[in-house]
Amino acid sequence: MAVVFGLLMLPHTAMSQQKSIKEEIVGAWALVSVTAERADGSKGEPFGDNPKGIIIFTPDGLFSLLQSRADVPKLAENDRAKATPEEAKAIVSSSIAYYGTYSVNEAEKSLSVKIEASTFSNLIGPEQKRIVTLLTVDELKFTNPATPAGVTLQTAWKRASAN
Repeated sequence: MAVVFGLLMLPHTAMSQQKSIKEEIVGAWALVSVTAERADGSKGEPFGDNPKGIIIFTPDGLFSLLQSRADVPKLAENDRAKATPEEAKAIVSSSIAYYGTYSVNEAEKSLSVKIEASTFSNLIGPEQKRIVTLLTVDELKFTNPATPAGVTLQTAWKRASAN
């Protein structure tokens, strides 16, 4: 009887030890993939098939993100202020960076981000929702259902390490 009672208590114990999204998300995450889904059902990879990037969440509600293609072009003049229009366009279309604050809605399994500064300033302003579709110790996936370009972004991350 004691064994049966102990077995019945296992799921409850495991669930009570599960961390919240707010606790589990803290740290640095390396970008694995970004998939853009258009309204017509077609898909693309805006940062290529080998994107580079990181997102960092602090325990006190700050975050920072960088995403880019692996092959962001170098500037001929080696000076950002002297980029040609073609070079500038290639870089802008190959990368994005922003930072701000975030909050978690555990019931909805979502993040609300408020972007304070960005390389794409159109993102600055009202809170934006990200739906957490997977969160484990080593893996994070979320959906951005409403981008300015009208696509839905599916983003996958792995826990970053210094190795």
